[in-house]
Amino acid sequence: MRNLRCVQQSTFDRAPGVKATTWDVLSNSIICLRESDGFLRLNRWIVDGLRQIASWDPPSTPFNILDLHFFGDTETACIIFDNGDIVVVRETPAAEEKIEIVGSIDVGISAASWSPDEEILVISTKRSTFIYLTRDFEELVSVEFTPRDLEVSEHVSVGWGKKETQFKSKKARALRDPTIPETVDDGRLAESNEFRDTTISWRGDGAYVAVNSIEDSTQRRVIRIYSREGILNSVSEPVNGLIGPLSWRPAGNLLAGIQLFEDKRQVVFFERNGLRHGQFPLRSLDGVEDGNEVFVRSLHWNVDSTVLAICYDDRVQLWTMGNYHWYLKQEIMEPGLKWNPERPLTFALVSRFSNTLRRLQYQFEVSAGPISPPMDYGVVAVIDGKILKITPLRQANIPPPMSLHEVTLAANANDVAVTLESTAAEGGKGPTFKIYVLLPQGISSYILDMSTMQPSVMVGDPRNTNTEESIAIKSSTQAKGLCALSLKAFSMNKDSDIFNLTENGSLVANGRTLARGCTSYLVTPSHLIFTTSQHLLKFVHIVADSEAMEVPPDTPESDERCRSIERGAKLVTAMPSIFAVVLQMPRGNLETIFPRALVLAGIRQSIEEKKYKKAFLACRSQRVDMNLLHDHRPEQFIENIGLFIDQIKRVEHIDLFLSSLREEDVSRTMYKETLRAEERRNDSPVASENGKVNKICNVFLEALPARKTNVKNMITAQVCKNPPDLNAGLIEIVRLRDKRSDQVDEAVEHIGFLADVNRLFDNALGLYDLQLALLIAQQSQKDPREYLPFLQNFQRKEPLRRKFSIDDYLGRFTKALQHLRDLDAFEELKAYTVRHELYEEALAFYRYDGDKYSSTMQLYADYLKSSSRFKEAATAFHYLNDYTQASECYCQANLWQDSLSTASLISLPDDQLRSLAETLAQSAIETKDFRMAATIYLDYLHNIPSSAKYFCKGYFFSEAFRTITLSSQTQLLDSVFDPGLAENMASIIELLADCKAQLTAQVPRIRELREKKKRDPLSFFEGDINEGKEIPDDVSLAPTDASTMGGSLFTRYTNRTQTGTADTGTSRRSSKNRRREERKRARGKKGSVYEEEYLVNSVRRLVERVNSLGEEVERLVEWMVRRRMVERARAVEGGMKEVVGMCRKAVVEVFAKEDGEIVGEVGAELEKMDIPTVQEFGGLPVLSQGQ
Repeated sequence: MRNLRCVQQSTFDRAPGVKATTWDVLSNSIICLRESDGFLRLNRWIVDGLRQIASWDPPSTPFNILDLHFFGDTETACIIFDNGDIVVVRETPAAEEKIEIVGSIDVGISAASWSPDEEILVISTKRSTFIYLTRDFEELVSVEFTPRDLEVSEHVSVGWGKKETQFKSKKARALRDPTIPETVDDGRLAESNEFRDTTISWRGDGAYVAVNSIEDSTQRRVIRIYSREGILNSVSEPVNGLIGPLSWRPAGNLLAGIQLFEDKRQVVFFERNGLRHGQFPLRSLDGVEDGNEVFVRSLHWNVDSTVLAICYDDRVQLWTMGNYHWYLKQEIMEPGLKWNPERPLTFALVSRFSNTLRRLQYQFEVSAGPISPPMDYGVVAVIDGKILKITPLRQANIPPPMSLHEVTLAANANDVAVTLESTAAEGGKGPTFKIYVLLPQGISSYILDMSTMQPSVMVGDPRNTNTEESIAIKSSTQAKGLCALSLKAFSMNKDSDIFNLTENGSLVANGRTLARGCTSYLVTPSHLIFTTSQHLLKFVHIVADSEAMEVPPDTPESDERCRSIERGAKLVTAMPSIFAVVLQMPRGNLETIFPRALVLAGIRQSIEEKKYKKAFLACRSQRVDMNLLHDHRPEQFIENIGLFIDQIKRVEHIDLFLSSLREEDVSRTMYKETLRAEERRNDSPVASENGKVNKICNVFLEALPARKTNVKNMITAQVCKNPPDLNAGLIEIVRLRDKRSDQVDEAVEHIGFLADVNRLFDNALGLYDLQLALLIAQQSQKDPREYLPFLQNFQRKEPLRRKFSIDDYLGRFTKALQHLRDLDAFEELKAYTVRHELYEEALAFYRYDGDKYSSTMQLYADYLKSSSRFKEAATAFHYLNDYTQASECYCQANLWQDSLSTASLISLPDDQLRSLAETLAQSAIETKDFRMAATIYLDYLHNIPSSAKYFCKGYFFSEAFRTITLSSQTQLLDSVFDPGLAENMASIIELLADCKAQLTAQVPRIRELREKKKRDPLSFFEGDINEGKEIPDDVSLAPTDASTMGGSLFTRYTNRTQTGTADTGTSRRSSKNRRREERKRARGKKGSVYEEEYLVNSVRRLVERVNSLGEEVERLVEWMVRRRMVERARAVEGGMKEVVGMCRKAVVEVFAKEDGEIVGEVGAELEKMDIPTVQEFGGLPVLSQGQ
């Protein structure tokens, strides 16, 4: 779909006698060899003319220039003559001669060519010798052309084409294999003597070289293919009429040659193994007088293998291939072409007739019509010689080489342009486009009427080249010193944005480089679209300030402005009206895609213009979430809900929209606007307590009743709520049944499609409408033998009993219970309450009926007691004045005050009351609530010694002393109080000793473990795997794929690995293994990796235990001093101070921080925990003075 367009041209018209040209790739200049004034002159073409490098006398005998090559690194030119001379000309000689004949071949040279890397020169002599020379002209290999060379490639012939192998019967002709030719070429030469020249062509990588010459012994033209080392690799198969021109495609897959017939000529292709690989015919030439014949003199591929130049005696044709069809793109009426070795579409052209030297630069350009809506019909014109192929891709997406229209031109076209002629043709059915075609005679114009879809020729002289028509053909443009290969303008807010693509692939907007590695681009009213060398299609929003244009990152998976495309794909045209972009693949086929950026931009624009039908259809066809219709402009949508319904009209489409609703705001998540904040114009989201979906459905329900044909939409709006309001939908059906029974079946079928039929059946029963339930059941897969008796059973019952049965079946037990109350079936209600545990509901029903309330409360109390909810059960029994049950439940709930108080109300015998008190006291002792036990012994059992004993056991010495003195039993001080002090002292001393022993053992062990871990982490975490030996330097300790499955060196115990698929942070261990690891962590076995963490936690718990002892020890020491146990008190106080001091030192060492980190890696849990604080223990001043 691309044409070749000349974008730059330079001409020098005073260059007579040019014999050969070549390129200096370093300076990108042309070197030419001329014969002028009896001298051979080597010139360099500079800006203001030809600068002479050297001149010398020509050979005395007639000569031809076979090859001219310039070495830019040494500024040396090499000229090879057919008489055998090899001349070197140095532009800036040092000690060498400026002009030197470095060698001569006496027998003469028929062809010569330098390798692409300029390291090897191959020469074919006139004595059938093939010579390899180095750059210093030293011989490498010399090969003779012999008839035995034809045996290298054994092309098998089974006699096809001979009479004895041809079957002429009808059946034989019908059974003939069409893949086998009727005749086989034997390699006959062309009849003219003009075609006996020899041609050499290298492959692009320099690994092989092909030479096309005539084998004299067989009078057959043969293409021999040699390796770089001079070894014959293959020869071509026989081809009749093959002539001298030969060119190896730089890509390496084909060799191009010319085959001559009596009535035609064609380009034939060969593979490296010498076999034919297709062909295409050449077309008749214009301007050739009768009796004159124009021959093909040479073939030349450009450097990137995209253009094949065919050089005739008087012209050059440029051919390209797309989708296996060869297009004639350019015909230049001047011979002598030389491609630039580095710039693919730049070449030098020599006209020996007009003494003109030209430098031309072309580019591939799509000749497309306007892409601004609504005139974006995607009209594309393709040049193919005298055929102009025209296709409006919006109307007919026809792949090349086919087209919708073909216009036959008067001559081969060189360029074409498409513009908009008018927005409406006669009759107003469609626009018309004007197509300008550049011919050698001038510019011709054509009109394409989109209403008739037929192109027509404009009336007028095709040679008319006035200024107005000529502007349709683009000319070359210079942009800031770089050659602008393409330039397009776009106007926005009265300012023009200029976009251009430079030769090095930079996309520039108003002088600012937007992207590099760009391969093609288009400009639409809202987007700049371009493809990159990374095979991405990108969209840039066009805004008023070009500096604010933002190029998306290479993230096609998350950004709508970026999309992956096929390798090498380029833009052809865009049609924003249908959200389409047409790409051409490297092979030539077309692909039409609908990028999200264009689709969403079109949908948003339609929403803003309140064209909801167009936006809806776009969402439907392009699979865009329907929520965007609301989320892009929520307030506008709510205000124009009637307009939305009127535009959409079709009930099915409205149902589709309602059924697609969900709470997510897709304009902020899935389809987040990619314009910058200052360009965004989104409304604020509409807040609703019930959610977005319910609000939209409610708005629809308000607007739909006025439109009587949208009953199904009302049902859909009810069912699509969150949660679905199935009852409301069924009520709509009931109303419809009462008004228009002919639509009930459709409505039932519709709601059955939207929701589960089983749920609908249950909801219909819940409405107590058996007829509706029957309609729903008929639309389901239920068996009539089952649901008909089921419904008939309900129908036979009286209304209240029917409602109770239905609610009981549906599991609506509270409503069923209410129906029982309405039936005044209290006994049945009590049984139903017990069966379904509806005690609270039953109590609410009879809150004003004392007897029934009490009866129900009795059931509730029994239930609470059986459920071990003793406190609530005791309250219920207390309400019922059942103090025996209440006291028992209080006792079970450990509420000793309430239990004993309630027991006193039932006048229990003293022995039973004492037994109850004894039970409660023993229960308190078991739970170590010594204060509660002592109080019970004192108040209810009147046991002063036991009360004092348990006060002392709980370190409540003041209460014990008060109880003894209040009862005037002072003898208990010696028998109960003092032994209690001694017993507690012994317990404290033993506990402090255990604490000191634990700190003495664990703190040094923690220190040892940390030193070991710091010194040898490998041994600490995984053990000494090398048994104390040094690890060799050539052994890698990096984990492999196998080793990392179980965790690497430092990740084994963190539940994280370095490999994974879905979630690398998720442990792959089973629950059984995790429990085993937790048990190991809790045990903290010595020598394991968990030991340090276990020891640190142990020290933390010890500190917390010591802190809790402080108050008890203070009370113990104080009363020991009062009871004259001073030395014992001093011992307890000293032991406590010693343990507190040891704890303080342990905290400093174990939990010390360096640079904010806890010393030693003991797990993430320890990092989160605070450092424990050791509380001060001051002791008694009396003891301190005594010391």
